[in-house]
Amino acid sequence: MDRNIRTVDDVLELLDGLFTADADRWTADAADWWDGFYGDRSRPVPFFVAKPDENLVAYLERRLITPGRALDLGCGPGRNSLQLASLGFEVDAVDLSPAAIAWAEERADEAGADIRFHCGNVFALTESELGGPYDLVYDSGCFHHLPPHRRISYLALLDRLLVPGGHFGLTCFAAGGMGSELPDAAYYRESRLHGGLAYTRESLRWIFSDLEEIELRRMHDESPASPHYGEPFLWAALFRAARRARTDGSRGGA
Repeated sequence: MDRNIRTVDDVLELLDGLFTADADRWTADAADWWDGFYGDRSRPVPFFVAKPDENLVAYLERRLITPGRALDLGCGPGRNSLQLASLGFEVDAVDLSPAAIAWAEERADEAGADIRFHCGNVFALTESELGGPYDLVYDSGCFHHLPPHRRISYLALLDRLLVPGGHFGLTCFAAGGMGSELPDAAYYRESRLHGGLAYTRESLRWIFSDLEEIELRRMHDESPASPHYGEPFLWAALFRAARRARTDGSRGGA
């Protein structure tokens, strides 16, 4: 007889286990799947190209964000990490896939960029391992691969790692553009995420309602010849954490 549920983490891990193994894109067990995804670098995948997100470039050009400490969640081959490092950010980058991290490290070496790469589940990495808190947490395509219950972990991560007044940037599947639009409960009945969850503007505003919305729009459609990556089926969002006083001795916001 198993009676293993005692903490919120126990409940979250139980819910992780309700999904089929081939549906997992978020736990450490998903590393093999992502390694297969990144294994053939010649595949015509738009975000395999070393181009930063157009919205990230725009935030920097408009000085909505300024250099500081940055965390790139689900960094893949490191295209946004490289952009941030080139503009003076001190960058940590995390991905589940050893193949993606190896590719990103090669690109960083070629560019002479000093980026700290971490391979693993960001929810399992400690603050000391990551080196936060951060002035910017940026996520390009990680959030929409999380099951609904892991939004709890995600919000806790932002609350723990963002400095007061720090920024959170996000690109994710937009309803009507790409991704599954099933209600949250359906994913548990079917034990699958159907390739990733789509979000409406209203749902993103509600989920991240503890943060101040700076901008929320569709990503611009960038041509293959553009120096930037952009697909209109994605949301591009920028939020800011409250400038609350900290009691742990860490420094202030961006």
